[in-house]
Amino acid sequence: MNKNIIALYNISQKQTRKIIGLMSGTSLDGLDIALCEISGRGEKTEIKILEFETINYSEDIKTEIRKVFAKKTIDFQHLALLNEWIGILHAGMINNSLAKWSIQASEVDLIASHGQTVLHAPKFLHQQEKFPNATLQIGDGDHIAVKTGIITLSDFRQKHVAAGGEGAPLAVYGDYLLFSKKGENRIMLNMGGIANFTYLPASLNAEDVFVTDTGTANTLIDIFTKQYFPEKSYDKDAEIAQSGTVNQTLLTELKNDAFFWKSFPKTIGQELFNKDFVDSVLSKTNLENISAPDLLATLTRLSAETIAEAIQFVVKNSGTPIEDFKIYMSGGGTNNPLLVKWLKELLPCEFQKSDDLGILSDAKEAVLFAVLANETVAGGDYDFGSNKGIPSVTMGKISFPD
Repeated sequence: MNKNIIALYNISQKQTRKIIGLMSGTSLDGLDIALCEISGRGEKTEIKILEFETINYSEDIKTEIRKVFAKKTIDFQHLALLNEWIGILHAGMINNSLAKWSIQASEVDLIASHGQTVLHAPKFLHQQEKFPNATLQIGDGDHIAVKTGIITLSDFRQKHVAAGGEGAPLAVYGDYLLFSKKGENRIMLNMGGIANFTYLPASLNAEDVFVTDTGTANTLIDIFTKQYFPEKSYDKDAEIAQSGTVNQTLLTELKNDAFFWKSFPKTIGQELFNKDFVDSVLSKTNLENISAPDLLATLTRLSAETIAEAIQFVVKNSGTPIEDFKIYMSGGGTNNPLLVKWLKELLPCEFQKSDDLGILSDAKEAVLFAVLANETVAGGDYDFGSNKGIPSVTMGKISFPD
C-alpha cells in the first residue's frame, strides 16, 4: 500500500487529530490559520483551538487577486499563475506560523484549505441553461502539501456543487456538528464579506436545519470606504457611518434588487454585490453626490435589514416565536457596532458571539473547514435527508506531500 494511504488511514484511526483550518474570504483581508485539536466525529465532534492567527494580505497580494476576482473577463494566464502562487503563499504563511508556535510539521495531521474564492456563479446568476452551478477557489492544494510536508484537503466546494448544491454556504456542516444544542433554537450568523446563517433547531433534527446567504455584510461597506478614504480598508468601529444619515430612497432602491426577492436558500458574492451594483442605483436615484458618511450609513443599514428580514422569514416558517431564538455572531461584522446595534433593534432575540460557545468568532470559519476535513477522513455519517442546499456528502480533495 502507498505510504501516504497508510498515513491517512492511521490518521483516521486516531483518538484526536491536529488539523490546521485555513480561510481566506471575499473581503481579501488575509489568511486565517487555526490549529485545532479534534476528537470524535459527527455529532460527537469535540474541538479545541490550540493556536490562531490572521496573516494580513499585503496590498500586492490584494492587487493581484483583484485582477481576476468576481470578473467575467480576465487574463487566463494570470488566473493559472495565481492558482500556484496563492498555494505557495499560503504554505509559507503556515510554515511561518508553525515556527512561531514552536510546532513541527510532523505534529500536524492535516491541513484543510478553503482557498481563495475568485468566482461564485450559481445558475440563477449566470443564467446559462446548459451550465450548472459553479464556484472557483484557487490556491492549489498540492503546492500546500509539498511545501509544508502535511497532507492537505482542499477545494471543498466542488463536491457540494456536484451533489446539487451551489457550493455555499458550507458553514452549515460544522455549525450543526459543533453547535447544535437540544432544547435551544439557534441562529449561527456569520458576517464576512457576505452574510449567511444556519438555523439549528432545538430538536437536533438534521432535516430541519436551514442555511442561506442573505446578501452583503461587509463587502459594499469596505468597497466604498476604500473609495472615499484610500488609506482605510474598512470603516473601523463604523466611525464614518455613524456620522451619516440613512438615505431611505437609496436604501429602498438597493433592496429592490431581484436577489432579495429570490426564494431561500440562496447564495451570492461580489459577482452581484460590487461597486457597479451601487453605482447603478446611485445613478438611477440621482444620488451620485451623496456624502461618504450617508452612503456608508445606508450600506450598513442595507446589510442589517436584509440579514434581519431573512432571519425573520426562516423563524416565521419554523413556527417558533422569534424571542425563543439565540443568535450567535461571527465574522468581521461582529466588530461593526452600528451593524450590531441595528440588528438588535430589528430582531428581539438574545445576541451572543460564537466566542461564548468556545470558538473565537474571528476563527470560526477556519475552524469549520478543519471540521470538514475531520469528517472526510474519519466521519461522514450525518444525514440531512432531502434538505435543499445541504447535500449529505464529505468534501475535499486530498493532496499528499510526496
